[in-house]
Amino acid sequence: MPAIVIAEDEPRIASFVQKGLRAAGFATTVAATGIEALDHAASGEFDLMVLDIGLPELDGFAVLERLRGQGSTLPVIILTARDSVTDTVAGLEGGADDYMAKPFQFEELLARIRLRLRDGGGRSATGQQGAAVIAEGDLSLDLKTRVLTVDGRAVELSAREFELMETLLRHPGHVLSREQLLSQVWGYDFDPGSNVVDVYVRYLRNKIGSSRIATVRGAGYRLQRG
Repeated sequence: MPAIVIAEDEPRIASFVQKGLRAAGFATTVAATGIEALDHAASGEFDLMVLDIGLPELDGFAVLERLRGQGSTLPVIILTARDSVTDTVAGLEGGADDYMAKPFQFEELLARIRLRLRDGGGRSATGQQGAAVIAEGDLSLDLKTRVLTVDGRAVELSAREFELMETLLRHPGHVLSREQLLSQVWGYDFDPGSNVVDVYVRYLRNKIGSSRIATVRGAGYRLQRG
């Protein structure tokens, strides 16, 4: 059972996240201060940390800086009320794996947690980080900087486009159904009649070229091998 440390000093939010994660099959521990969060994260006993920026004693940025300074590759998702571009960049450049602004939908947080755990399968403080870049042909996706490179050209992606691109790149040449993509990227079921997958595939095609993602009629989508 994957173990997650929830570094959050607001009891209501911590309880909300903890109950949801336990219902989803995760073991959870709440840390209410930055020092406590750092101790848990560095213990090697957890697979991921959900980290609030506004913690007492040490804020989230300081916790992340010390954790990465110790060589930890524990996946970290920043959860904070600060949603400015500056804070987002600071968190990601400081070593965070993902970033969510409050208020948030629990289903989206759960989807991001599952995605990060699939990336590395859970990593300890002394473990080795998995590949930071996924590539196929002339497509290259940097999981740290969240930058997609297409034939040497950097392409900007929204958060959802990034997750969809990452999912496709992890299964090149494989047909992924709309239901699979909904589950892996959005983390919960939309109305069966929803065209959200088709819409986001179209967004990606506009950015990377329409021929790179093939439609398999009646089955789903396939990222063409380079």
